[in-house]
Amino acid sequence: MTETPTNEMSEAPVGRRTVLLATGASAAALAVAAAAPVAPSPSPTPAAGPADAAPVAAAVCTLTKEMTEGPYYLDGQLVRSDVTEGKPGAPLKLVLTVVDSACAPLGGALVEIWHCDALGEYSGYVGNNGHSEADDGTFLRGGVLTNASGVAALTTVYPGWYRGRCVHVHVKVHTGVTLTSDGSFTGGRELHTGQLFFSETITTAMAKVSPYSTNKVTRTTLTQDSVYDGGGASSGLLTLTALGSTASAGYTGTLTLGVGTS
Repeated sequence: MTETPTNEMSEAPVGRRTVLLATGASAAALAVAAAAPVAPSPSPTPAAGPADAAPVAAAVCTLTKEMTEGPYYLDGQLVRSDVTEGKPGAPLKLVLTVVDSACAPLGGALVEIWHCDALGEYSGYVGNNGHSEADDGTFLRGGVLTNASGVAALTTVYPGWYRGRCVHVHVKVHTGVTLTSDGSFTGGRELHTGQLFFSETITTAMAKVSPYSTNKVTRTTLTQDSVYDGGGASSGLLTLTALGSTASAGYTGTLTLGVGTS
């Protein structure tokens, strides 16, 4: 058992690495357009021939800061698409697309997530948020390899909250891992450590339904959080799509993460 850590209230985003995050299929084109300076309209000139054509700008993605790993990471977690282990809560389907610095899909990368349950407890550290429950050190933890399109699809539950932090999911991206016979992984190279964040409107609605409504710890909002910097998708804010007509039916959360591989 790992020593009881302090909470994440005082954590701040760590330094930059070559980590990029695109917000969708058109992100590269948008970034190029945004980067191009606006020039005054020139005087009419004869039409340019092929030899006079300007070079096409290379596609770029938006740089983003990495987010702190936090005190609750555990090594050697399972490679699996469903990390719920029967934990109660609204379904959350995460669809995370990993691309490289040229915005090309990165297949075979391991996308690993971990987060607290509806009562704000992390597996391996149960009790830090004031609740007593079974703790095997694996619930709501795990990862999956991206497919050829760079997509990692994971099934979990909407996270709860604990003192000092807004609702969030931790994420890491690894390449070159070796899968082990016990269902875990070893080796490889860690390319990105970040956090995924949730709409405050949706979280407010979620907090009114069971089992989230039984979590009596005061909830920290996005704007109060010490880690989320208000950067929207570029800082890990998920796009959430309802799976039904009520909050308890759950959501699909999507985001495209771009990581530097050099």
